[in-house]
Amino acid sequence: MPTYTITELAREFDITPRAIRFYEDQGLLTPRREGVGGRTRVYNASERTRLKLTLRGKRLGLSLSEIKALVDMYASPKDTTAQLKRFLAVLAQHRETLERQREDLEVTLAEISAHEEECRRLLAGEKPAKSNEKKASTRRVKDAA
Repeated sequence: MPTYTITELAREFDITPRAIRFYEDQGLLTPRREGVGGRTRVYNASERTRLKLTLRGKRLGLSLSEIKALVDMYASPKDTTAQLKRFLAVLAQHRETLERQREDLEVTLAEISAHEEECRRLLAGEKPAKSNEKKASTRRVKDAA
């Protein structure tokens, strides 16, 4: 079975050794210790896969606790159905969070657009839009979303 050093994994996944040690501190990785005083970390193929899953979870925006729950399921592949159902539940919850964030971003972007339009009007020498017009414009954008 192949083994890897922390430097090899850091290089392969384009992360720092410190990040790998952090994931170890969080219980996501448990390398074997070798050498004088156990100072050398040795990662096997399973640990490499756990790191890969951890990084994939981070790219998906999952929290470390969510990632740990999912990665721990990898360690005990006795019931794949239960693992997949749990993963679907985590993804559904994460999707809800992202949808709410997207709605908030759309409202904020609409407000920014209204401010940009007002700035352009002022730069062009036009009179400022009335306060009610700006509010109505923002409401129309919110209602359209």
